[in-house]
Amino acid sequence: MIKVMIVDDQALARDGLELIVGASADIEVIGTADNGANALAKLDDLSPDVVLMDLKMPVMNGVQTTRHIREKYPDIKILVLTTFDADEWVVDAIRAGASGYLLKDSPREEIVAAIHRTAKGETIVSPRITDTLYRVVKDGTPTDSTIIEDLNEREREILNLLANGLTNADIAEKIHLAEGTVRNYVSSIFAKLDVSDRTQAAAIAWRHGLVKSD
Repeated sequence: MIKVMIVDDQALARDGLELIVGASADIEVIGTADNGANALAKLDDLSPDVVLMDLKMPVMNGVQTTRHIREKYPDIKILVLTTFDADEWVVDAIRAGASGYLLKDSPREEIVAAIHRTAKGETIVSPRITDTLYRVVKDGTPTDSTIIEDLNEREREILNLLANGLTNADIAEKIHLAEGTVRNYVSSIFAKLDVSDRTQAAAIAWRHGLVKSD
């Protein structure tokens, strides 16, 4: 059972998402909050697997809340679900540590599938904002090709799979390595690219043409 928390300042949106998400047999909505501060106050008791996070909220917005959650509860996945697809919102949410970014008018089945994939550690991006996301790189990251020169052939292979949304377990099965070995490769990739998560690594991979559709 995937435990989900919904954070949105609009009661109608919270109720609608609860109906959509709660209809799935293997997803349970264990709590809601109307702003980031209230969400943080409930996390110790609720311990969700995935938080559906709105962005524009009073008191504490979704970007600030995502950053706090990722710092204090690194195992909790954040799936941004919002009406905002402007560059600055995408950039800020991803840099704060969001695992994915969907627009609220996405089809029900897309939202439910995104929750499942986010819970497994995959990176989820609404197709309508893919171009925006893959322009995102960490502050100070060079934009020329020198950033990827230190990656060896195996690391490039794994980065390609990571950018296609595969989990460590999926990658291990696909290229016949132990999952722990893949985890070590991913850590090495993060260090060489000077990033802190899979989304930022995927952004660089796409930007530099390292990704082949799989």
